[in-house]
Amino acid sequence: MMDGTILVADDDRTIRTVLTQALTRAGCKVHATSSLVTLMRWVEEGKGDLVISDVVMPDGNGIEQLPKIAQARPGLPVIVISAQNTIMTAIQATEAEAYDYLPKPFDLPDLMKRASRALEAKRRAPAPRGPEMSDAAAGGDLPLVGRTQAMQALYRLVARVMNTALPVLITGESGTGKSLIARAIHDFSDRRARPFVTVTPSDLAGMDGPDAVLSRARGGAILFDEVGDLDAEAQLRIVRMLDAMGDHAPRIMATSQGDLAQRLEEHSFREDLYYRLAGVTIAVPSLRERVEDIPLLAEHFLLRAERDGLGPRRLAPQALEAIRAYSWPGNVRQLENAMQRLVVTSNGEEIGRGDVELVLGGQPMAEPLRGGHEGEKLSASVERHLKRYFDLHGGQLPPIGLYQRILKEIETPLIEISLDATGGNQAKCADLLGINRNTLRKKITDLDIRVTRRRKLM
Repeated sequence: MMDGTILVADDDRTIRTVLTQALTRAGCKVHATSSLVTLMRWVEEGKGDLVISDVVMPDGNGIEQLPKIAQARPGLPVIVISAQNTIMTAIQATEAEAYDYLPKPFDLPDLMKRASRALEAKRRAPAPRGPEMSDAAAGGDLPLVGRTQAMQALYRLVARVMNTALPVLITGESGTGKSLIARAIHDFSDRRARPFVTVTPSDLAGMDGPDAVLSRARGGAILFDEVGDLDAEAQLRIVRMLDAMGDHAPRIMATSQGDLAQRLEEHSFREDLYYRLAGVTIAVPSLRERVEDIPLLAEHFLLRAERDGLGPRRLAPQALEAIRAYSWPGNVRQLENAMQRLVVTSNGEEIGRGDVELVLGGQPMAEPLRGGHEGEKLSASVERHLKRYFDLHGGQLPPIGLYQRILKEIETPLIEISLDATGGNQAKCADLLGINRNTLRKKITDLDIRVTRRRKLM
């Protein structure tokens, strides 16, 4: 049971209702509103032990209210929830010193646990809030988007280490955005006005190479890109350089596509260098480990192309299905390039499945998009795709949480197709599936299925 008064601000009536019911059942008093003006009035009147607020509201931005809340009520914790699932939101929430941040759609039990911890922390040790959001964090968007658990955990870790002096090692496959994350850490840190220097092997050559690198950095940040590819002499030069930095040292970051731990065992990478670089390790997931983010990323790249003057484009449902079914060995970079080609080569505003097949047909490791398995039993088809999913991990186990991830992959199209078949009638759809109507409604919400007027399938 929880004890306290919680202020909820969200423009979605369903979310307000769900949170009010759940928090009330847990023993809390709840005041819910769709207005930030009303929320601030409650805060200034001394109401509430915890605030749960959305970001985009009809009358303002929830994150921008955090400094005002801190000024009016020091120590009042705020949990930010947002459908803007980008690294920017996580950084902004962290810099504004929100107590916690969750992306939408959120897991209700998880939110309840975080609310309970926030109330308990406030009772134990209420403390004044820190500085306001920096100008850099209020700047432009970054192409680091994703609502999956893996990416949200990455965003939180980036936000936590951003203004520390710890060295950062960023690992992941080619095309996942390792260098982009390093740049984001610098550009949104308190060192952002100082240089960001990417070091190549040629920069370390010669007796004066390391000193020249330090001179260029001037207390900013140094990135050793693909440090695992450096030879023994370059590795030694880096160790000596890091040992001689002294006061006003730059922030040290490195990226690696390969497994440095394995190279340590093979004695092809210096142990003393590894521990100097791996103060914090950030593992960037591959695109096949966050399939649910593919539609979000594809839409992001289409909107970018439109802003660049290439005209509006949208993906037909069959085209999106084909994109999701592809293995993307080149990860986000390959997806970006493919979307750029689709914008240029497709006829009209809608990108069809044929357009996708044409573009992906010349890409490496393309998944067959048509035919080849007619008459195959469903169980055999599922088994084939699961085996391929395991094979893609090169002998290593997939990320944890596989059971729920696979269930979601199956449930979502099953419910969407059933809704289409029943013309969007949820009562008929529930009967067709053999589940309770309330259960169907919950699954539609949990799986983020967009319910629109649907055409009955023939």
